[in-house]
Amino acid sequence: MKETISANIGGRAFTLDRDAYERLSDYLAEVRNRIQEPTGEVIADIESGIADMFSQTLSSPSMVVTLQMVEAAIRRMGSPDDFGPERTTTKPKSEFTQLRRSRTDRTLAGICGGIAAYFKIESSMVRLVMLLLFLFGGLSLWVYIILWLLIPEEE
Repeated sequence: MKETISANIGGRAFTLDRDAYERLSDYLAEVRNRIQEPTGEVIADIESGIADMFSQTLSSPSMVVTLQMVEAAIRRMGSPDDFGPERTTTKPKSEFTQLRRSRTDRTLAGICGGIAAYFKIESSMVRLVMLLLFLFGGLSLWVYIILWLLIPEEE
């Protein structure tokens, strides 16, 4: 027994099994990401073409669209690569990032690794400076603990 989902594809209502729905959603998301000038018109045309294929295949509106039907429609529409190269969806990083404790470059709490990443220097250099400050009284253990509590850990 499979779970079914009702979906509006190209202005028409269809019932898809979960696998078919997830595959079609992933396909349309990939296509959206590759269209150079994303307009609702292009996606609407693609959905309309897929809806036409499903309507021709289904003999009754109460039938369920299967994963095989979705795969056949995708083969006829073309792979996402056919719609162009993948667009970058990430925002460009600003020059300065927020200071965070490192989760990967850490000895104790990740403070030195986080400071090194923030200033884009070697973490061993930060650890050496921190050790010298501990030994010669310039930085107490309490300051390190306060930094541990105040600086958030990276995600």
